[in-house]
Amino acid sequence: MALIKSISGIRGTIGGKPGEGLSPLDVVKFTAAYGTWLSQQTENRKVVIGRDGRISGEMVKNLVVSTLTGLGIDVVDLGLSTTPTVELAVTMENAAGGIILTASHNPREWNALKLLNSKGEFISGEDGAQLLDIADREDFNFADVNKLGTYTVNDTYLQKHIDLVVNYPLVDVAAIKERNFKVVVDAVNSTGALFVPPLLKALGVEEVEVLFGEVNGKFSHNPEPLAENLTALSNEVDKSNADLGIAVDPDVDRLCFVCEDGSMFGEEYTLVAVADYVLSKRKGNTVSNMSSTQALKDITLKHGGQYSPSAVGEVNVVKMMKETNAVIGGEGNGGIIVPDLHYGRDALIGIALFLSHLAHSKKTIKALRNSYPDYFISKNKIELDKGVNVKTVFEKIQVKYKNQPQNTTDGLKIEFDKDWVHLRTSNTEPIIRIYAESQNETTADNIAKRIMQDIKEAIS
Repeated sequence: MALIKSISGIRGTIGGKPGEGLSPLDVVKFTAAYGTWLSQQTENRKVVIGRDGRISGEMVKNLVVSTLTGLGIDVVDLGLSTTPTVELAVTMENAAGGIILTASHNPREWNALKLLNSKGEFISGEDGAQLLDIADREDFNFADVNKLGTYTVNDTYLQKHIDLVVNYPLVDVAAIKERNFKVVVDAVNSTGALFVPPLLKALGVEEVEVLFGEVNGKFSHNPEPLAENLTALSNEVDKSNADLGIAVDPDVDRLCFVCEDGSMFGEEYTLVAVADYVLSKRKGNTVSNMSSTQALKDITLKHGGQYSPSAVGEVNVVKMMKETNAVIGGEGNGGIIVPDLHYGRDALIGIALFLSHLAHSKKTIKALRNSYPDYFISKNKIELDKGVNVKTVFEKIQVKYKNQPQNTTDGLKIEFDKDWVHLRTSNTEPIIRIYAESQNETTADNIAKRIMQDIKEAIS
């Protein structure tokens, strides 16, 4: 059981004792804190909500709706939706904020409240601290019977989102249609099954096969779009002679591709490829978090732009993008942020821009991947027992590698000539993540293994 409060929202496993998992009492408590915090910021009484396809989604939604209307807040419910769709709807509805009910890439026993401000962006760390203080004090004041909020359902935003993507200036529908792509989609039994196929059709892709297209939240495989979880997609792309495969996570803000031979394009290279295309049309700067591949920096410099790394977390990437006027950014987990559409990771605009790039390149997806510099990232994690002092662990690692360049902006990043390793606690799980990158796959794995052994020794 786990309940995690971070810049990624209020996330936990469903059930258990209040405060130890995401129980109904916790859902009500943190929704009430959010509604109370919003009421302190603005007189606007409208909040947009939407959910992914999780088993617990309907139950959590009912608790959220009742709590918000009990505070006198009007709720607009998009129903089964995506994280980027809710983000767009907040601004299009002129709402005070939004709540997305999704635990993103986490397994089906998890759910979360992802909290948005009036710009449709994740609330800041400072705002989150105020909200948590309200929750701790249970400083709520519910509305009397004559001032209860209203509840309405709005199912128009799937089409509105697709229309925005298709009409985005750098999306070339004619070029995509001319290539006559055959695509296999892994929708992992969530809302990607509702959004991705209609988008592909609007982009002129006629041959679309969907794997795990029933939206039942019973995720047919681990929902994180990593190579080891996409074997069915890989096999089907190869077997059906498709041009490419597309995988999204349950809330459709992460994106990765499979090449025509069933090999992985690489989730790190989703952003690299899209940035290459955007920068070829529009000069400017880029941002990714410091756990992402340095291939983005290489591509940015090639196009005459400036690359900036940020701390991990979408809110940190967005902050850095605004500070550096970035024209494209995101995270190496396949998260694409196109700022003049909206400041949020969005797999739908990512798909459209990637297919435009692939169509213009006249290449196969495998050949496109081979045109980029090769870096290998070894992604690992160590689960933490209760009571582990991560700060002490990191301090021991710092001392051991004191002769190497280090960055402590977000966890601990250590450089070894052209290689690096980044270790940090997760915003979404009780773990330490260990990412190591090198131009040699074995070297990246060995660096990660060495650091993981150091961490285990430091813990013990």
